[in-house]
Order: sequence, then C-alpha cells, then structure tokens
Amino acid sequence: MSLLSGQTAVVTGGAQGLGLAIAERFVAEGARVVLGDLNLEATQAAAERLGGDDTAVAVRCDVTSGADVDALVAAATERFGRFDIMVNNAGITRDATLRKMTEDQFDQVIAVHLKGTWNGLRAAAAVMRENKRGAIVNMSSISGKVGMVGQTNYSAAKAGIVGMTKAASKELAHLGVRVNAIQPGLIRSAMTEAMPQRIWDSKVAEVPMGRAGEPEEVAKVALFLASDLSSYMTGTVLEVTGGRHL
Repeated sequence: MSLLSGQTAVVTGGAQGLGLAIAERFVAEGARVVLGDLNLEATQAAAERLGGDDTAVAVRCDVTSGADVDALVAAATERFGRFDIMVNNAGITRDATLRKMTEDQFDQVIAVHLKGTWNGLRAAAAVMRENKRGAIVNMSSISGKVGMVGQTNYSAAKAGIVGMTKAASKELAHLGVRVNAIQPGLIRSAMTEAMPQRIWDSKVAEVPMGRAGEPEEVAKVALFLASDLSSYMTGTVLEVTGGRHL
C-alpha cells in the first residue's frame, strides 16, 4: 500500500517549484491534492498535470487572507471527503540590504511567509483537532537558521516559522495532530538558477555534498513528515541542505 493511500493534502504555493514537487510526490504515494496559489491559471495547469479532477483540484488562494485559506482547506473536504495533510509552502522574496529595503518589502514577506503559515496552521488545526489526527508541514529555510545578507525580512520570517511550528506542535500534540518544519538549503529552481553564475558557484562551494539539491529531494522529506513514517515526531525541524551551514 502507498504511504498516503486515500488521504487528502492541501499544498499552498502548489503551482510550481517546491510546492508542485511535493504535490507530485504525494500523488505518487496515493494522495489526492488541493493546490492553492495566487495564479489560478498556472494552478489549474498544475492540477491537470497531476491527473485532473479525480486527483487534484486548483483553488486561487492568497495566503495572507484568512478567508482564502479557510476556503482552501474547506475545498479538501468538499471535493474529496476528507482532509489529512497541510503543507504551508507559499512564499516570496523581496531581497534588499537593510539600508535599501522598503517597509513595504518587509511587510510583504512577513505577511506571506509568517502570517500565511499561521493562517494555514489555524485553518488546518480547526479541522484536524475534530478528526483527532493530521499532519502539518511548514516550510522554513536555512536562512531562518543562519541569516542571509539582503534577507532581513525573509530570514526573520523563516526563523519565525520555526518558533511557530514548535509552539503549535505543543498545542496540538494531545489532539493527535503533528506539526513539523523543513529548512531547505540551496535547491535548484527557476529562481535560484537565475542567479549570476559566480554567485551560484560560491553558494555551491559552501555545500559539503558539492551540489545543489533538487526539489524532489525536499518533496521526499515532506512525504516522510506527512506520512506515518514520522508518527512519533512533532515540533521537529529537518534541514535539507547537503550539509551546508551545520
């Protein structure tokens, strides 16, 4: 039997990148998925790629809106009859040094990452606590552990997600709901591959394994945390970094 056979997962930021890779892995393990993203057209295309109506549903969702996230979570039960897994993955970057970063750039990143994750946690927990089971996976970043130049907004938000994960895990453990987080390092994506070659090379040089990670390698860790393979784990933060920033 597949690891997620018959289960339903909600993935924010599911139209591309890590979110789509996670959704693909979940579907391969027997899950149905509800994808939430701002770009409905791209999200619908991703849902079709995952198998269409019987397997995946696309919902336009702004994670900074509690009402949008509530509707996204509700779509899982309405369409597939159950809700088992929440992946709070949606994110943006607005990189700039402290001297140049605008207040709006700071607010946008905090709103999407930190408030967005809180909205997802809150909406998922409200359903899962009644079911007495569920797994929530929050996407942090190694930037939240070490801090990155030009990312006072992003590093703060990703560090906040770690604290939020630990606090929520303590609130929900007795209800059978597990909450864990992932901290990816340098992962190959359209965004990271747009870096100037010299910057890319310098970052790869920091990785003991000598290469960037692939989205599928993060997705496999998300699968572990979402499945019963991690049934006695909650409040944990798993680094997927190739050994970078130990």
